[in-house]
This record gives sequence, C-alpha cells and structure tokens, in this order.
Amino acid sequence: MRRALRQLAGRRQPMTAAPEVLAELQGLRVRVPHLTGAMVASTDGLVIAHLVTGMEPDGVAALTAAALGVGSRLAAAVGHGGFRELLVCGDQGYVATYAAGSACVLTLLASSDANVGRLNLEARRAGARIAALAESSLERQRQG
Repeated sequence: MRRALRQLAGRRQPMTAAPEVLAELQGLRVRVPHLTGAMVASTDGLVIAHLVTGMEPDGVAALTAAALGVGSRLAAAVGHGGFRELLVCGDQGYVATYAAGSACVLTLLASSDANVGRLNLEARRAGARIAALAESSLERQRQG
C-alpha cells in the first residue's frame, strides 16, 4: 500500500504520513457516495496510498502524473495559472484529479451516479489535508 515519496531533488524518502493519507482516503470513501476508488500519488507518478481494486495502481499513478503535466501546461498556456483539478467524464463514470500541495496528487474514481459537486467539495478539502500531511512528512525528513 505504501511506496516512496520522491522529493523533487531526487532523493528517495519513505513517506511516514502514508497511514494518515490512507485514513483520509478511507474517510473520503465514507463521505462520498458512489466513490469507487481513491489514490494519492507523488507528482512524479509514485503511489503513496490507494484504495483501488481491479486495476494496477502503479499504472494509474503514472497516468495521473502524465495528466497533471498536460493539465498544468494547458492551464499555463491559456493564462489560467497553476494546476488545481481535472475532471474526466467517461461513459461509465468519472476520474477526478486534484492538486494536493506541490508534491502530491489526489485521484478519485466515481461511478456515473456520483454527485460531482459533492465529489469536488470533499476532494478539495481532503486535498488540503493531504497536502499538509505530505508537507509535514517532508519537513520531518529534512530535519532528520
């Protein structure tokens, strides 16, 4: 369930906040009806914590990092600032990706019955908490 969070400098560090991040994902699953999966990945595509079944989390994390890159470039190209979120609507549901600070990305999977407004509201709140957990973990690693 836990992987490494890579600092942008390139050093591999275990993310000590992973249990708290997983707890945040479990809380999202309780608060958001029709949520079918949740994942937090580093911005370079490494799984930090996940609640996904029936798919390869490493592949989803890598695709999330690629989507983050394209979304960031698109927002910058049209003058809309930094990346905050991306929503993909497919025939059978949603894939929603949210910035969670500068080091993490929150990706949620939901069925087509999901209330997108509720999904966005809860995900934005969770993303802020996950960002704080990740930053705290990185700060402890820098000091230690």
